[in-house]
Amino acid sequence: MENSVSRILIETTVRQTLKGIQEDPERSIRNLVDMALQFSEGRFQNRFFETAHTLLENEKSAYYGLIHDAVSHIETKHIVRLGMNIGYNSCTWGARRIRSNEKQLGFNIPWAVFLQMEDASSDWDLSRYHWVIQQGEALGIYSWMIFAPHDPLAILPFAAAHPDSAFFLFCEPQAVTPDFAAQFLSVYNVMPVIHLDKNTQAACSLLRNARIPYSVSCLYSAENIKAITNGELFAAVQNLHPLFTVLIPRSDCQHDTQRAAYQAAIDARNRQQFQTIPWELYGDTQSLDSIISDDSCCALFDKDGNLHIPGSPETDVWCCNLFEDGLAGIFSKAYPKALPSRK
Repeated sequence: MENSVSRILIETTVRQTLKGIQEDPERSIRNLVDMALQFSEGRFQNRFFETAHTLLENEKSAYYGLIHDAVSHIETKHIVRLGMNIGYNSCTWGARRIRSNEKQLGFNIPWAVFLQMEDASSDWDLSRYHWVIQQGEALGIYSWMIFAPHDPLAILPFAAAHPDSAFFLFCEPQAVTPDFAAQFLSVYNVMPVIHLDKNTQAACSLLRNARIPYSVSCLYSAENIKAITNGELFAAVQNLHPLFTVLIPRSDCQHDTQRAAYQAAIDARNRQQFQTIPWELYGDTQSLDSIISDDSCCALFDKDGNLHIPGSPETDVWCCNLFEDGLAGIFSKAYPKALPSRK
């Protein structure tokens, strides 16, 4: 990606703001949001910064504490690279590219793609995924949700080879080792998302001491939805200091339970009570996609390259494969743009 004047100016401003947050977090954050709102272009940027401006009018917002804690405990290089890759490459420049490609190519393009890569450790396996990322970036996709629960170490050099993209790496806490943390000395575009269990606290402590940004994920179903809707889960998880608390539905989770979890995440964000940002994995991802583009879509590829559409009763219905047909070929079949109605 070219280092445009806009990107350079934004990155410079972000770096200056990070210095000011240490001394006066509330004022520095409000000034940054006000400036961004003044110069934002497009519906996504306007809506995002208007919402942020409204939320930050609450002087007791827990997000002031979250941001100050993040700046104090995360290496600046991680904040800048991840922030620019998500905020500019994915949601600004990439969003414009997605809308342009959708109009030209005639099919919908998700802003983020989910990849199950738990068995992708050989050079041959990873080479196929390098091809996928290159295709995605050409379409405007710069955010990737990677599931590699037991062997995430191989994903880090892979992600480093694509410095313009942001990678959210979902893994088990047992996989977070000193060797894993050491890789982040040279990899700044990855955020580990640690599964919540009895070992999560130790994994989070290791990452926090290494000044690495991280989030926590929690599987949910009807059995534990009450802890989500009443806020108990977020109140407990915030003590681990994750940036995001990601809610992931179990495979047998009913749609009404997923809707309840999604609404609980929205309500918790609006109340600003917790020093962590609740995020329902599929509901919030699709909601953001509907802001970036006219039609929302969501794509998850299993380890064999088969397409799954979260929330759809049918899976693997498209006679195509990620490693053979590519992203554009699959999206053209799975997410065609609706033809304009004739009068």
